[in-house]
Amino acid sequence: MPSFDILCEANAVEVKNAVDTANKEIANRFDFKGSDARIEWKEKEHELFAYADDEFKLGQVREVMLGKFAKRSVDARFLENKDIEKIGGDKVKQKIVVKNGVDSDLAKRIVKLIKDAKLKVTASIQGEVVRVSGNKKDDLQSAIQLVRQKVTDVPLKVDNFRD
Repeated sequence: MPSFDILCEANAVEVKNAVDTANKEIANRFDFKGSDARIEWKEKEHELFAYADDEFKLGQVREVMLGKFAKRSVDARFLENKDIEKIGGDKVKQKIVVKNGVDSDLAKRIVKLIKDAKLKVTASIQGEVVRVSGNKKDDLQSAIQLVRQKVTDVPLKVDNFRD
């Protein structure tokens, strides 16, 4: 039975490369000379930490990072900014979560969307992935189009298309 998976995950290699090039630019920029501005990438937890001397410079660090993400074709919708924390003196840090996996609310919304469209496919939630299966490839392709049109707040990827 043909099937495919709907998932939400950023390319970890491209994220790492974007963070590395952003750190190089931050180290070379004149307005960051002598400051502790940097970005750390914790790959296992899918988290970024942006550090700077004040909130204005933190905004500049984020702008540099987003520019590098755009050049690497990593969608900015993968990033979820958390609250800014003070870490002593004037220094601040911000945790930025890189979304990985379809959260349960979005998965339920996708399953409901497919069921309401009355396509001849079945959608099921399997962990952080939504698996859609059906008898015909055409039905699966129309399900892919439906999901891509209706779910625009999160970058979704279609993977494991099996015949």
